Amino acid sequence: MSLRIPQLLTGLICLFSASIVLAQNAGDPNHPGRAVYEQNCATCHGNPEVPRAHAFAVLRMMNAEALGFALTEGLMSAQGSTLSSEETSQLIGYLANENGAEAWVASMMCAEDKRTVDLDQTLALTHFGGDVNNSRSVSAQSSGLQKSDMANLELAWSIGFPQVTGLRASPVIIGTTIFYAVQSTKKVLAIDTQSGCVKWAYESPNPMRASLTYGVIGENNQAAILFGDARGFVQAIDAKTGEGIWVKDAKASNNGGRISGAIVLHEDKIIVPISDSGVGAGANPNFECCIGHGAVTALDAASGEKLWEYHTVRDATYTGEVNSVGAKLRGPSGAPIWSTPTVDAKRGFVYVTTGENTSYPATDTSDAIIALDLETGEQKWLFQALPNDVWNMACGRRNGANCPSQGNSILKDYDFGGPAILVERDNEPSVLLAGQKSGDLWAINPDNGEVIWNQRIGDGSALGGNHWGIATDGVRVFHPINDPIPAPGSTPMPGMYSFFIGTGEPSWSFPLSPDCDNGRAERVSGCEFRYGLSATPLVVDGAIISAGLDGRVFIFDGDNGEVLFQFDSAIEFDTVNGIAGKGGSVDAHSIAAGAGMVFIGSGYGSFGQTPGNVLLAFKPKSN
Repeated sequence: MSLRIPQLLTGLICLFSASIVLAQNAGDPNHPGRAVYEQNCATCHGNPEVPRAHAFAVLRMMNAEALGFALTEGLMSAQGSTLSSEETSQLIGYLANENGAEAWVASMMCAEDKRTVDLDQTLALTHFGGDVNNSRSVSAQSSGLQKSDMANLELAWSIGFPQVTGLRASPVIIGTTIFYAVQSTKKVLAIDTQSGCVKWAYESPNPMRASLTYGVIGENNQAAILFGDARGFVQAIDAKTGEGIWVKDAKASNNGGRISGAIVLHEDKIIVPISDSGVGAGANPNFECCIGHGAVTALDAASGEKLWEYHTVRDATYTGEVNSVGAKLRGPSGAPIWSTPTVDAKRGFVYVTTGENTSYPATDTSDAIIALDLETGEQKWLFQALPNDVWNMACGRRNGANCPSQGNSILKDYDFGGPAILVERDNEPSVLLAGQKSGDLWAINPDNGEVIWNQRIGDGSALGGNHWGIATDGVRVFHPINDPIPAPGSTPMPGMYSFFIGTGEPSWSFPLSPDCDNGRAERVSGCEFRYGLSATPLVVDGAIISAGLDGRVFIFDGDNGEVLFQFDSAIEFDTVNGIAGKGGSVDAHSIAAGAGMVFIGSGYGSFGQTPGNVLLAFKPKSN
C-alpha cells in the first residue's frame, strides 16, 4: 500500500531503465552520483506520472543516514540491492544534505534549572488515540482548552528542525512538557511548552516514524515514553530523564517489522502493530514479488519480552507464476497494519485495521477490521470491507511487471489507514467506527463484526478518501476526506463530514475548495488539487481540529461545522531556535493539544506534497 510509506522512504529510487534530464542547477553536475541518479532514479522522481515519489528537491533535503537506511533496509531496499556498494555511496553522497545538523539540539537546551520534567502535572495526551478506545478526543480539563478559546488563538512559538522534510508523529503532552519525535533526526525531545526549549534529548538507535505513548511499566511503576521504530523494535525511555530503559525486537516470526501506528500500553501488555507489506519492493520488475505481511505482537510491559503474535496472512511461498520479465512470483503478502490498535478491556479484544494484499493469492484479511483475543492473539472475528484488493507500487498509470492484472484484482489500494474507534454509549449498543480510503465510513458491532450502518463520501482515491483516520465526540463521528488524486471520471470530495453515531445520519459537512491566491500557488505543491484533509483530526471540548495538504489549519464547531479558526501554515517562520522554518502539508498524526495549547507539525514531503520542518504552538490570546 502506498499511503503509509514513511516520508524518508517513499519511492526513494525506482530502478527502471529510462531517465529524464535534471534541472541544470540541481547539485554538482560533475558528481559521480548524478549519473547513478539519472540512470536509476529519475524515471520516478520528478515524473508527473509517478506522483507518489519524492521530488528531487525533497531528496536533497535528507541526510546520509536516512538515505542509506532507505536503500539498504527500508522500503526501497529491494531496488537498492541492484546497486553496487560504490554506486550506493555515490548516490548518497550526491543527494545527502549534511549541513552541520548535530549542534542544533545543544543550542536549544533549557537553562540548567529549567530542565525538570514534572510528571505529576495534568496528563493531557498520553497516546495518539487520546485513550485506548482511540476516540481522538480530549476534554477541556485535560487539554486546558475550551471550545470558546478556539476563535482566539495566536501563534505562541515555532521550532524549525534541520534536514527534515516532514513531520508525522503524535506527541505525548504532560503538564508543561511536550514529548516529540523528530523522525529523520532520530531524536525524541522533551520540550518546554511555554518557551520551546529542550529539557532532554534521546537519540534512537534506529530510524523512527511512529507516534509516542506514555505510561508506567514494571514493578517499580517506571514512568516511560514508548514507541516503535522502522526496524520493528519497541523502545522505552525514562520520561523524567530521557535515558533509555530497553530496546526490544517486536517483529513477528519470519517477517519484517516496520512500525507505523502507535503502540498501545494496556496494563501489563504493549500491543504492537506491524506494517510490513512488500509494497515498495514490488516496483522493481526483477523482484520476486512479494513477501512481508502485517502482524500484531504483544510484549510484556516490564521486560519487553514477547507474549504472543498474530499474522494477517501466512508466510509467502512461490506460486508457480512468473511476471512479464520472468521473475518468479510469491504470495500471499500484504494486509499490513498501518494504524494504531484499539483495546476493548470489557470484551477482552484488540481491534486492528488492515491494508491491501500486495501479491496473489488474495486473502480475506486485507482491507479488513479484525478482532483478536487480548490474552492470546487468537482471531475472534473478521470483517472484510473490500475483497480481492491486490496492489503494489508497480501499479500506476503505466503498470509495471509486478502489478496484478486488472482481471484478477480490483487494484484499488483502499486500505484502512486509521484505527477503529470503540464508542461505548449509555443504554445504547456499542459501536466500532472506522474510515477507509474508499471514502467509506463503517459502523460495526464490536461483539461479532456485523455491519450496523455504512456511509460513503465520494469514490475514494489513491491517497484518500479517509486517509489517516477519524474522530468522535461520543455523539457524532467526524470523517475527513482527502481525495488529492481522484480516479478518472470521479469527482473529488475533500472536506469534513459529520454523522450521528447511533443512526449514521448526516449531521453537517464542510466541503473544501482550493485556495491558491496570495502566493499560495507558488508555496503549495499542486495547490489546485492537493487541498484535502488527510491528517487524523482531534476533538477538544467539542471543537474539531483539522488541517489540509495545502497547509491550512481549520478548527470547526463540532455541533454545526462553523469555522472557529483558520490559519495558513504553508509559510516561512521565525523560529525560537533560529533554524530556518517553513510549513507545508499537514498529514498523518500531526495534530495535538494540551497544556492550554494546540500543536501542529507542518510539512510532509511525501507523495509530491509540500515539505516543511516546523512544529507550531498556538495559545489563546492574552486579554
